[in-house]
Amino acid sequence: MAEPRPGLALRFQRRFLAARPLRSLPWPELEQSLRTAPDSALLADILHKTILHPLCVKYPPSAEYRRCFLTELIKKHESTAAEPLDELYDALADVLKEGESTHCYKNYLLPAGDCVSLCESTALISGGTTGLVTWEAALHLAQWALENPGVFRDRTILELGSGIGFTGIAICKTCQPRTFIFSDCHPRVLRQLGENIRLNGFIPEPGGTWSIQTESQGQEGEGENCQNPKVIVAELDWGSVTEKQLLGLRADVVIAADVVYDPEIILALIGMLQKLSASRGDTKVPEVFIACTIRNPATYQLFQAELDKVGIRWQMIPAHSSCDFLYDVQPDVTILQLFI
Repeated sequence: MAEPRPGLALRFQRRFLAARPLRSLPWPELEQSLRTAPDSALLADILHKTILHPLCVKYPPSAEYRRCFLTELIKKHESTAAEPLDELYDALADVLKEGESTHCYKNYLLPAGDCVSLCESTALISGGTTGLVTWEAALHLAQWALENPGVFRDRTILELGSGIGFTGIAICKTCQPRTFIFSDCHPRVLRQLGENIRLNGFIPEPGGTWSIQTESQGQEGEGENCQNPKVIVAELDWGSVTEKQLLGLRADVVIAADVVYDPEIILALIGMLQKLSASRGDTKVPEVFIACTIRNPATYQLFQAELDKVGIRWQMIPAHSSCDFLYDVQPDVTILQLFI
């Protein structure tokens, strides 16, 4: 009898822990392996490397995802003449006992072998905000950052609209910034952002959410070791923050992803960029990079028109047409460099 392919269980593990869509898992290889070696060893190996893996047990994907995965495994198993594998049915029973959670954990594998683990909402809109899920432009911006680490190395980075933190955490893990300032304005998003940062081994500055509204202390106290950057979670309201407060941040690079999706938000973002430009004083103007998912071309064109209206030059940054963090639909994402 042929031996099961030894690497197949590991491929299931990597793709499962990365929460890839079920159709992208190596099901054809599994079927071929089961036809040549119809026993339970391979399925048991896959089960222990996925559902029962310590990382999955600690940060499980949604119950629905695990239910579908186990159901598919059982179908493959029952199509062979192998003896029933009780562990498969026990695992499915455990998942069916769970109520569907309003959140799930996702693990995004980075090229160097590390991963970004995030607690995300299972709904695109929850708590009155879209900021509790990871959007496509954040994934593209992170991939571009990982390919251009010199833009961020040993520098202070301000991220506008950080959401639950994927892009910033990926940069902190791979690009060696001196200081990374995550910012948002929604209280629930800020709480989840702080939890995700800690989940990935970083400790935000003490005092809960650091308020740009009351502190503009600059970055004189930055850490010297960029392998462990200083991390700040900041409450930043684009409408009320002042030029003086922004100057105190001393940001070298400003980034944002998926913040161009509504005309009202676009106007607030343009105002924020104007404040950044006016706040530079005698310091070097920060580099600005904004990743946009083009869902409505008219909205994207409005953003470009408003930039032109206030005299902010821009150019498109060459980027890959596909993103390694996305496995099915590849949205139309553009990264713009702004010259404020």
